[in-house]
Amino acid sequence: MAKPQKQYLVVHQTRSAEPTEYENLLAEGIERSFAAGIHDLDGLAANLNAMCVPAPAGQPWTADLFAAEMKRLGA
Repeated sequence: MAKPQKQYLVVHQTRSAEPTEYENLLAEGIERSFAAGIHDLDGLAANLNAMCVPAPAGQPWTADLFAAEMKRLGA
């Protein structure tokens, strides 16, 4: 039986720069939300607001704003 081929993974291989402070705060807020069992967009937005994670232009987080920001950050 042949051994499975090892995958070569490069950590952060798609990153063009170090994350900003904003990106780190947002990532931490998302991780804490997931850890609390929150997985839906409305719940994520509400939890980010409750944790005072800054949103673009100082707006409160909404499901639509969260989805748009994830799309922008992933572009």
